[in-house]
Amino acid sequence: MSLISELESLIKKSDIKVNETQISQLIQYVELLVKWNKAYNLTSVRDPHEMLVKHIMDSLAVGEVLEGNHFIDVGTGPGLPGIPLAILFPERSFVLLDSLGKRITFLRQVVFQLKLANVTPLLSRVEKYQPEIPFDGVLSRAFASLEDMINWCKHLIDQNGRFYALKGQYPKDELTQLPNDVSLIKSHEITVPNLVGERHVIELKKN
Repeated sequence: MSLISELESLIKKSDIKVNETQISQLIQYVELLVKWNKAYNLTSVRDPHEMLVKHIMDSLAVGEVLEGNHFIDVGTGPGLPGIPLAILFPERSFVLLDSLGKRITFLRQVVFQLKLANVTPLLSRVEKYQPEIPFDGVLSRAFASLEDMINWCKHLIDQNGRFYALKGQYPKDELTQLPNDVSLIKSHEITVPNLVGERHVIELKKN
């Protein structure tokens, strides 16, 4: 099965709405990821068909829980979930932050080739980066724990902003360790077609 028809069939199993241009951009992104992965080792997932499920659908599924227009994806790696979400929501802006130069080089190429006007790749350590205005949401699937995410990213949002932590199983133990000035708004269980295992997005806010 071609990548395009496979992606279309995966999307049909979800509530995600995309047009032909977006499908084409998502496929181009996967092709770039496969090509650059050989030299840059951007992801341990090598098979493009597997990438459609584990990277593309897994990222797109987060879209349903996001509120706001201005997001930062911290520890974005090869642009996950930031690039698929930026393709899904061209009206929203995404800063993709990573401290590794080769990842940012790759992301600049993706932005250039896919003509993504709403994406800003940024080479920085998160604690050194001071945004001019607070973000509506901090996204990350890179942090080991919720506590780490909060400690490193606290300065990126204000009382109106949200942390969106992408997790596998519901992180019950981590939620008991939240600092007093942060609280759980909701745990969203998300369904990713053809993905084995649980997926949760933990939505937190500052008190």
